[in-house]
Amino acid sequence: MGRHAHTRARSDRRRPALLAGLAAIVAAVVVAGLVWWTSGDRSAPPAADAAACTDRRTVPVTVAPELEQLAGQLLDQPLDLGGGACAVAEVTATEPLQTLADLGALGADAQPEVWVPDSSLWAARAGDSRLQAAGSMATSPLVLATSRAAAEQLGWTATPPSWGEALTTDRPLAVPDLAASAEGVSVLAAVRQSLGGGDDADNAVVEAVLAAGRGDVPTVADALAAGTAGGADAPLVPVSEQEVLAANQAAGSDALVAVYPREGSPSLDYPVLRLPVDDDLQRRAVDAVVQALTADTVGEQARAAGFRDQQGGSPLGAGTGTGVQEAAPQPVELDAAAVQALLGRLSSLATPSRLLTVMDVSTSMEAPAGDGTRATLERDAGKSALSLLPDSHSGGVWAFAHRLDGDRDWVELAPLRTFGADAGDGKTQRQLIDEQFDTLPDRLSPGGTGLYDTTLAAVRAARDAYDPNAVNTVVLITDGEDDDDEAAIDLPALLDTLRSEADPARPVKVVGIALGPDADLGALQRIGDATGGAAYPCLDPEDLQGVLFDAIRRRS
Repeated sequence: MGRHAHTRARSDRRRPALLAGLAAIVAAVVVAGLVWWTSGDRSAPPAADAAACTDRRTVPVTVAPELEQLAGQLLDQPLDLGGGACAVAEVTATEPLQTLADLGALGADAQPEVWVPDSSLWAARAGDSRLQAAGSMATSPLVLATSRAAAEQLGWTATPPSWGEALTTDRPLAVPDLAASAEGVSVLAAVRQSLGGGDDADNAVVEAVLAAGRGDVPTVADALAAGTAGGADAPLVPVSEQEVLAANQAAGSDALVAVYPREGSPSLDYPVLRLPVDDDLQRRAVDAVVQALTADTVGEQARAAGFRDQQGGSPLGAGTGTGVQEAAPQPVELDAAAVQALLGRLSSLATPSRLLTVMDVSTSMEAPAGDGTRATLERDAGKSALSLLPDSHSGGVWAFAHRLDGDRDWVELAPLRTFGADAGDGKTQRQLIDEQFDTLPDRLSPGGTGLYDTTLAAVRAARDAYDPNAVNTVVLITDGEDDDDEAAIDLPALLDTLRSEADPARPVKVVGIALGPDADLGALQRIGDATGGAAYPCLDPEDLQGVLFDAIRRRS
């Protein structure tokens, strides 16, 4: 197998946009833990005399990109296997998600024999790749990075925030790509845990992820650049402690600081994973490489590279004025079941929403609610939800009551289009919908509520405008029951028609929100059941904004 006399390093920084399946990453790691392989000898293996190597055994080693230099240093010499044989490591730096895909798609000859990703989360996702955990090369706690001036302005240099408090500031938050980032998944799980778990915590996390899909939220690279520039308006970005040091060094700055939330931090643990090999001498070569990466002496070199060692020893250069503290933060253990559920929610966001929102404008919406009316709350809830959805998502708006357009009980205010699309007159679709939401309180109309006719028409319209790359949903908000005239369709006929016209190739769900005590929640539930959707009660109209967002979050 040997072709190379020394370590050869190359970088492959592809980041494919894969998210589906990440929900299976966590449970096996957090609940059961990984079974660590140890040789019993934590000293580094002896280097070989290159001239005496008559049988060179190449060991393909793939590492996370930030480990490339450190791994190259640790494996820069052939390792003596005895009898003229030596192990020569071929180091490749590749994003963990790409390696994960390669493990499932490539033959054994094209796979690494040693893999060091940034987190054990990736090991559990590998499924039946037969990976064995053999120790840890380094660690780095996860922190919130921002400028020193911003941290001081927020009061965090004196009193660190909780993870939940950090998420709920008005300051922009750059969320890493959840498809490729163990950092992002771990930090969002810590935020959810900090907020106490449950639906409210889920909603807060999902809001942050959706907001990060909007064009006005900084990328991780931009956020780090703003932090190193030192401005007090720098955004927040969850990254590893090592990345804070690396960004400051690259910028020749000490303006970027790591904020350590007061509960502690989850960490990247850089596990050394090995794949089984059949040949005895090749297995010994892999043993030697693994030993070189996990030896007790590795910790000092890891700390010099900006990481912490396996015991949490501080990176060299940490301390007052450097942006990184010397003391290791308290470890945060994440709840496996909660992280699994959160990843399922986040995974569903990989598919955009295509929402036809149908709003009740019957005169019953004049009823007082909070500081306004049900109609003003309906308007505000729509505008709030709209502000969270990225431009890649789609939406349209109808209003309905009784005979708003000739014999029709509904009127189209905005057709279905992506929110970033040109809607004419110099407006985007987002701007058009926002303006139409503002008109709702002035559109109230007497005569009743044509709920069933409108529902059927909206489902048909959404099906006609179906997008196979999105979750296609009709969101129906009403405070009453169907009281249309005798010529209108009744509930049994509506349900029969919805079922008979359902197209498995173009599924459209109806999500109903029953606003107030007079809404027909039972009918909305039956409509939801017939279309694979759901119904939500909202007895207190002031809760509409939260209920609407929760309905959108659970759309799939």
